[in-house]
Order: sequence, then structure tokens, then C-alpha cells
Amino acid sequence: MKLYRFDEVGHDLSLLPLAARRALDRAGCRLSRASWSTLSFDARRALILEGASDEIDAARVWALATGASPAPEALPPEVDPPADTVPPEVAAAFGDARPIGLAAWAGLSALDRYALAKVAQKGRPERLDGAWREIIGETSISTHLGPSGGARMVDVSAKRETPRVAVAESAVSMSAAAFERLRGSTAAKGDVLGVARLAGIMAAKRTDELIPLCHSLSLSRVSVELSLDEEGARVRIVAEVETRDRTGVEMEALVAASVAALTVYDMLKAYDRGMEIGPTRLLSKAGGRSGDWARQG
Repeated sequence: MKLYRFDEVGHDLSLLPLAARRALDRAGCRLSRASWSTLSFDARRALILEGASDEIDAARVWALATGASPAPEALPPEVDPPADTVPPEVAAAFGDARPIGLAAWAGLSALDRYALAKVAQKGRPERLDGAWREIIGETSISTHLGPSGGARMVDVSAKRETPRVAVAESAVSMSAAAFERLRGSTAAKGDVLGVARLAGIMAAKRTDELIPLCHSLSLSRVSVELSLDEEGARVRIVAEVETRDRTGVEMEALVAASVAALTVYDMLKAYDRGMEIGPTRLLSKAGGRSGDWARQG
């Protein structure tokens, strides 16, 4: 449940918080503070959760609000502030002392942009300062750094669970002698390709333990395929990972490919300590707010 500290709304939800206001505005539903107080706690909480989502279900908002007394009023629905540009009135309200860069603005949630725009409309200095510190102060440097430089995990609780897919690759280049051991399955440590495949799958499932700020995801499929390039004396590794969650699986795919490559190196290093790994890179991703992406060339 998204409540801003600067909004000064307690957990009893007696006041109308910005998240609920966004849900009502997007649905074209006007609800007074007096009407808000007549809603059940569950209805108020549901409206806050709706307002924190990327997309607003207007029919659901109206269904939740119709239990209020006095009844809600229908108004033209409001649109969210654009993600690709900082509205001039927002930039002007916060001023040079509280700058909002385009990168920080674009990286905010729809609710965060809405909240900043609403605070800018009122222009109260104490609210402007509080909103900037809470929303922009944590993202002006990086989505993973706080204003004092401390690392933080990005909050994805307001995002919807959607299908996500990512594909990454790596490669291991080696001497002819090492490649012959691999091709002939005569490496002393055993089945190089089989063990590397298993290592990549296991690594994908433990990405959040290896990369400090990654979220723990429920993976639905991990595929690690290794193929031999005889002409180049190399192994090509392609990892594909799928989930239905709130954030992408690019890191899981990259970790799977990387650990599979490292395993190949470990099992063949007795024959060639000069093996080279890479390039390790993302090939494609699908799903999420940023849409699909594929490497060109």
C-alpha cells in the first residue's frame, strides 16, 4: 500500500491519500473528504492499491467509490503527466533548488509523477520540499542509490505481474587441444556440457543471492543450450529465462550464461588456462513497461 510520508496520511486512512486521488481522477470520479471517511477500510485500501498501479481500472474505481455518502460525482477523467518530458509547471514549481532531471522523471512510477504534479499545483514550500526529498531525492542519482549514496532495492510492489522473457549469450574460446577433449568427451572432470548446462540453470535460480539488488523471482522456465563451433574452437552458450512477475529476468539470463561459461572453463582449465570467455551479453527481452528489445546485428 503506497503512502507518502510527506502526505501525512496515517495507516488508519482517515485522510484521502494521493494514490487514491490518482485512481479517482483517472476514473473521472470525484469524492470529497467527507465521503471518503464513509467508505469501509477495505474499500479505501483497494482504491489506494488501484491508484498505485500503472493502469487504472475505472469500472473498479467506481464500484469501490459508490458506497460513499454523499455519492461520488462524475467528472471528465484526468490523464497522467507524460513520462517522456517533465511538465514545465512541475519544473518551475520545484525550481533550481529541487531539480528534476528527465532521466529521474522517466524512471518514476506513474503514481510518483502524479504526486509531484499535484504537489506542484498547490505550490506549498514545505510540501514541495518533502515530496522532492522522498520521491526525487532517492532517484536523482540512480534508481539503486539513495540521496546519501546508500544502495537500495527498487520498489516494484505497485507493478503488475506480467510475462517476462530474456535471452543472453556467452562463449568460451579455447585451444585446439582443449576443444578436442571437449568434443571427444575425454575431459578428466567428465561431461563438460552437461555439467555446465546444469550449473547455468542453478545459477539463474540464485541470481538474487549473487547480485545484491536483484529481486527474488519465481522462474517458470530456464533453458541453457551449449553448441560447439569447431571452426572457431569455441563453445557458444545461450540462456533463456521466463517468469510471470513484476520485474524482468535479464540478470537471470546473463547469470545463467556467465556461470555456464565459467563451468566450461573450470572443467577444461587443465588443458588450456588461457581460455577466453565472452562476449557475455543480452540478446533480447520481452515484457514489462519498457516493452520488447532485441540486439541488432
